[in-house]
Amino acid sequence: MQRSVTVIIAAYNAQDTLARAIRSALSQPETLEVIVVDDKSLDATAAVAFEEAKADARVRLLAAEINQGPAAARNRALDAATADFVAILDADDVFLPGRLSRLMACDDAEMLADNIAFVTTDRIGGLMDRTWPDITPDFQTLGITQFVLGNLRRKNVARGELGFLKPVMSRKFLNRHGLRYDTRLRLGEDYDLYLRALLAGARLKFTRRPGYAAAIRRTSLSAQHGAAELSEMHDRLVAHLQMDGLSPALTQAMQAHRDEVRRKRDHRVFLDLRREKGAWVALRYLFGATNRIWPIARQIMSDKLGWTAMAGDAAPAIDVTLLLPPTGQPSVAVHQ
Repeated sequence: MQRSVTVIIAAYNAQDTLARAIRSALSQPETLEVIVVDDKSLDATAAVAFEEAKADARVRLLAAEINQGPAAARNRALDAATADFVAILDADDVFLPGRLSRLMACDDAEMLADNIAFVTTDRIGGLMDRTWPDITPDFQTLGITQFVLGNLRRKNVARGELGFLKPVMSRKFLNRHGLRYDTRLRLGEDYDLYLRALLAGARLKFTRRPGYAAAIRRTSLSAQHGAAELSEMHDRLVAHLQMDGLSPALTQAMQAHRDEVRRKRDHRVFLDLRREKGAWVALRYLFGATNRIWPIARQIMSDKLGWTAMAGDAAPAIDVTLLLPPTGQPSVAVHQ
């Protein structure tokens, strides 16, 4: 019996790409419904969703009264979902043909993920006919320690974070364990949910065959995330370390991730102080703690050399970048 999927789209000011995203989900036979949550957009996002709902009864529009961020929007859709599995789709991305069929063919995991192809917005349609014959569709198990390690920086490579994955998740498992997105987070909310699901016993399997196309969002490396967002994420990583049942290897990996985010936060605070209050105040902050000086200096150097580029930032305008390499360890972005 074919398992069904609820596709969840949290949309904010996405009038130009939302219809494309919705239709890519509707083209999958496993899609029972597409729930669009308009997060109080300032453009015609809600109107676009309404038109798509008129054209296909599987589309449902939920409108937020105030903007609360993607975590809250996704939680609202999770509460309304009715299918066996749920899949997150960003409003400017698309599902590639046959994605859900491949994922649903693996029936012994609560979380099923595939590779992500990063591409410029104007070239995303060109991936619809690409079959990736050289990349095996076989599934591998991704353990929790490997998942955490897959979010750490590697020197001299443009990296991809496994927190970027868009797994199809068992709705029954999420509901049984009371798992929802943390609405305090506007950075790392996916990673946080996946980690808590894995700690609750979820099995995560992935294939390196691409099934999700993500539009590149080019932003300055030094301005990607605000200090407040990084601080909130750091606090969540600290809280993760207080959970029961962590193995020594997992604890070590989580501590390394926490420390990396702390360094990013300190770097962001330094840049904000320099911009808003001047170099002297920023330097006082820099030298206010001995563990800030070298990490901040190294972060500035790494940004300038491109060592900390994310997978999307590393994608060339005429090519595609994959989150997972075709073979080997699933933590470094590669060009295809």
